[in-house]
Amino acid sequence: MPSIDKPNTDAYNLATERGMALLETAATQVEAWLDQWPGWDLLPKHLASAGRYGVLGGGKRLRPSLVLAACEACGGNRTDAMPAAAALELVHCFSLVHDDLPALDDDALRRGRPTLHVHAGEPMAILAGDLLLTQAFQVLGSANWPSDVRAELMRMLADGTVQMVAGQVYDTLGGLPDTIDPIEQLRLVHNCKTGALIKSAVLMGAKVAQANEDTMQVLTHYGDAIGLMFQVVDDLLDVTQSEAHIGKAVGKDAAKGRPNWPDVLGTEASGLEVNRLLQLAVESIEPLQANGRALHDLALTMAVRTR
Repeated sequence: MPSIDKPNTDAYNLATERGMALLETAATQVEAWLDQWPGWDLLPKHLASAGRYGVLGGGKRLRPSLVLAACEACGGNRTDAMPAAAALELVHCFSLVHDDLPALDDDALRRGRPTLHVHAGEPMAILAGDLLLTQAFQVLGSANWPSDVRAELMRMLADGTVQMVAGQVYDTLGGLPDTIDPIEQLRLVHNCKTGALIKSAVLMGAKVAQANEDTMQVLTHYGDAIGLMFQVVDDLLDVTQSEAHIGKAVGKDAAKGRPNWPDVLGTEASGLEVNRLLQLAVESIEPLQANGRALHDLALTMAVRTR
């Protein structure tokens, strides 16, 4: 796998191109799976319409891409991992729908279009978010895996979701320990708020492939590194990119007085933190050798994304 020390090398550029191709392929496959899922047909039409609006029609689909890539890195089949990928994305989309609500971030734009509460009203957005969260476990519960694998995947997704909610509380309502410095506080918020579901994605993919404990540990380190890295990049984009470019409101942290990585470290040091975490991620999956190439390429792509 190519070095990350020279981001302008042909090898580096090729790796990021492969990463983008992986994201595009996974996005298409996950979108189709979710669109065709029969669970929508069992709902009141306006609820199904709101739920579909919240989960279909856009997004990077990074988390389900990681589920599929991790499964394949461990010798599994992406078809077998699709329910886990879809369930993870349902939880992620639930979090976005609720995060955008007036009681929290009060955002009007998501993925370049009106947020769900703007589109369908606040009561429906609340209920549709509830729906997406519950559907995730409905998807896992009906998947054709051995019972012990299915139970462990439910636990992994539940653990990641609980940590995500805790991170949201830290970020919006406070409660952080005052015994740790501002950088460690920020790290705690983002390891929970963003990193937990990203790590869950990697581990769920590996679990579908029934990876051994050594491999699960390797992927735990990888998931920790890329989960935090993703948020540092997100914070940098919030202060360097336009709303039109990234498809959602920018400058939110500053407007609400919430610290982010550029605030605490500065823009240049935050960029160095991205590089440090990327290095950790790449080094952590060296034991996977060639099987880890897709995870390697996705990590590089996450580090250099501009939206």
